[in-house]
Amino acid sequence: MRKTNRTIFGVLAGSACLALVASQQAFAETTLDKIKRTGELTVGTEAAFPPFEFVKDGKVVGYGSDILAEVVKELGVKKLNQLDLPWQGILPGVLAGKFDFVATTVGINAERAKRYAYTMPIADGVPYAMKRKGDGLTKVEDLNGKVVGTQLASSTEPVARALDAKLKAAGGAGFKELKLFTAFPESYVALASGEVDAVIQSLPSLAALVKDKPDVFELLAPTPQEGGFTYLAWVTRPDDKDLRDAISAVIRKMRDDGRLAALQKKWFGFEMTIPDQGYLPPGAM
Repeated sequence: MRKTNRTIFGVLAGSACLALVASQQAFAETTLDKIKRTGELTVGTEAAFPPFEFVKDGKVVGYGSDILAEVVKELGVKKLNQLDLPWQGILPGVLAGKFDFVATTVGINAERAKRYAYTMPIADGVPYAMKRKGDGLTKVEDLNGKVVGTQLASSTEPVARALDAKLKAAGGAGFKELKLFTAFPESYVALASGEVDAVIQSLPSLAALVKDKPDVFELLAPTPQEGGFTYLAWVTRPDDKDLRDAISAVIRKMRDDGRLAALQKKWFGFEMTIPDQGYLPPGAM
């Protein structure tokens, strides 16, 4: 009887040890480890940001989607789940673990660099103002007393607010109103209809739109942001730096072998310089 109890105890103890080891292994597994083990990847995307990511014939396409296809290939992913989410849910979603990383363009700024791990840039996103064709505006100072639009919680919202403050500090009236839209395409419709007088957005997106609709829109002028950090990248959670580095390695490889430049010509009509260093604010992770 005593021997039987020892046997049972031994079996239970062994099972507990195995469970503990499995638990420790699971705990130690990073997101990159999980992606490689399962062959499955889930990303968050705002498919309303042409030509970076947008929906055509029921599929998410664009510059970012073409880069993502190369990342998927390099990581050995067999199944890609691409969640199309509103921009306002993208960054909170990755921190909450709802998907593995953000595969939609995120403007680099000091505040975000403290909370997210940026990949190597995929594009130069210098902020710019766009206006209606032939409306007489020639410089950013002409936006005094005008209605200006941009996307809510985007990297260009603080840029627009800073420009408004700068115009007022210089003795002007500042914007008549800053209108914030859920997605950039809504702001383009508002500009075309006269609801707003200008839209502030990153240059690559605006340049592609002006090229597509030259009778409707014109570029006005650059609207530099504080610190001068103008690049666009993807982000991972802070504890997924190995995943961030793996994605950056693919982007760097694409830049060096010319594939990134080819995609830029395809989607924007021009090439951009993508640096190895100097694109992040001090103290970025």
